[in-house]
Amino acid sequence: MEELEEGLLMQPWARLQLAENSLLAKAYITRQGYALLVSDLQQVWHEQVDACVVSQRAKELNKRLTAPPAALLCHLDELLCPLLKDTACPGKVSFVCDHVGKALILRVRSELSGLPFYWNFHCILASPSLVSQHLIRPLMGMSLALQCQVRELATMLRMKDLEIQDYQESGAVLSRDRLKTEPFEENSFLEQFMVENNLAQRRCQKLPEACSVGDGRPFVMNLQSLYTAVTRQEIQVRQKHPGSGDPQLSSSTSPQGTENQLLNEPEEPVSLAPSLPVPEKEPTGPSGPVQRPQLSKVKRKKLRGLFS
Repeated sequence: MEELEEGLLMQPWARLQLAENSLLAKAYITRQGYALLVSDLQQVWHEQVDACVVSQRAKELNKRLTAPPAALLCHLDELLCPLLKDTACPGKVSFVCDHVGKALILRVRSELSGLPFYWNFHCILASPSLVSQHLIRPLMGMSLALQCQVRELATMLRMKDLEIQDYQESGAVLSRDRLKTEPFEENSFLEQFMVENNLAQRRCQKLPEACSVGDGRPFVMNLQSLYTAVTRQEIQVRQKHPGSGDPQLSSSTSPQGTENQLLNEPEEPVSLAPSLPVPEKEPTGPSGPVQRPQLSKVKRKKLRGLFS
């Protein structure tokens, strides 16, 4: 994977709020070029260019301005990054988004060295593989990671219930009745959650506000740390298996594998008995098989639970 492609994949999504458009975007700019990805939640557009294309386009749009490609790319980074971070851009800057056929053109007007500077990002429709790489696979990995977190939380609740039960059996009493809770039942909780959602759909009501995608703001504001963790894991897997082809074919990048690697890996169980070597075929001598000392079996201790 090239530097621009890998750098773009590790970038979080951000809201690109323009005068008449609210988009999601991510960008990665270096001295060698830039990569840009833009989406309106209906389509995805992409552009990736090197320093040569940047220099040529700058000459076409800015007849009076001469600057090395590295300086132009640095200026574009200074213009675009504040916009993606929803902060004020330095100086006089304007962004306009136009649709030309199936393409999306983001027009930028600013100043560079006291002269007007114009730039156009020419974004074409992204390929299905690129959409899968930046949206579908990361979102699936995020869903599996969140599901695993839910299971961990359910386990913690059950442990808390056992702890409360132990307190009650020891004679502890709540000082405030309003703090009393019923023991947590995971299956009942999940069934009740689905029943409530089905009732809401039959009554033509909206699903809970937490499930509303809207313009992508909840996704951008709350889930980007998890998104970057998932994409970073994808890159690490590809670096470990550069010749494996599609990462879907690797067991380490299966949904379950991605889910387990995102969270802390559990410690390997420690055996209570010493490991015994695999028995080999006994050598024979002139008087028959050589006698070896017998290894006594070590009795495994029975593990006791915390509350047993």
